[in-house]
Amino acid sequence: MTPVAKEIVPWIVLSLAAATLPSIGGDYIVGVGMVLLMWLALTQSWAILSSMTGYVSIGHVVFYGLGSYVVVVSWQSLPLAVAIIAAGLVSALFALAVGMPVLRVRGPYFVILTFGLAELVKFAIIALEARMGIASRLIFGAPSIQFIYYAMLLLAAAATLMHIVVHRSRFGHALRSLRENEVAAESVGIPVARYKLYAYVLSAVIPGMVGGVMGLRSTYFEVTQAFDPTISLTIVVMAVIGGGDGVYGPLFGVVFLTVLSEVLWTRAPQLYMVILGLLLILFMLKCPEGLIGRYTTWAAAREGKQR
Repeated sequence: MTPVAKEIVPWIVLSLAAATLPSIGGDYIVGVGMVLLMWLALTQSWAILSSMTGYVSIGHVVFYGLGSYVVVVSWQSLPLAVAIIAAGLVSALFALAVGMPVLRVRGPYFVILTFGLAELVKFAIIALEARMGIASRLIFGAPSIQFIYYAMLLLAAAATLMHIVVHRSRFGHALRSLRENEVAAESVGIPVARYKLYAYVLSAVIPGMVGGVMGLRSTYFEVTQAFDPTISLTIVVMAVIGGGDGVYGPLFGVVFLTVLSEVLWTRAPQLYMVILGLLLILFMLKCPEGLIGRYTTWAAAREGKQR
């Protein structure tokens, strides 16, 4: 069995177990599972760009929002499967169009630029909607929560598989070399600009489709909700908490924060964002390697003591 196959097998088992949830759990459990899968798909996609290259994006909500808008606008005009695929393609084409200028900057400038880009697109769509005399949209005949759950399961599995393949490939090794030293990587012949663009486009496809599916979660759609900056911030926090650039880091971060958010929303909804920010600061200062990195360090130390 190849290393890629060995890494995929545990995820197949988890996917099969997750597929049984709607038959054994109520709507609340299915709803929590759906949210967990949504964040997993988003964080795995984000990691292809940001965890591997070191280009931290806090504007990935732009792809989520574009996908959501595409599906809602085309609702009942296109078959749902076609609309969801179109949402992913539109997000990828947008990433391709803006990728070259956006990826020319690094560090904090890239962080600020991605946030500003998401806000620019949001307010451009709001202005377009206002010109057409539309403030919001009602969605009639939206699919059931079970349908959305299974769609999210497929997208989470696709994002994880994409992350595994990229992480194990020569392309993935090249992306990690950019994170370590972009100038050195370019000097040895790695097409830095092209590889960064590929990673940016790949990281946009699944979020667009996720946004398209989640846009149908309620019967009421607003642009501001689809482009909510909190989505981008939550992705970053989950990735930081999980740690590493492999596929298990996002899983740990997503599970940890999803469970925590369910507790906070019921007990302290007003403090949710404050606690989220404090968690990010705490992990950056005390545990920058994340849960995966801390576990790896602990396992190595334990193995050393046993010897």
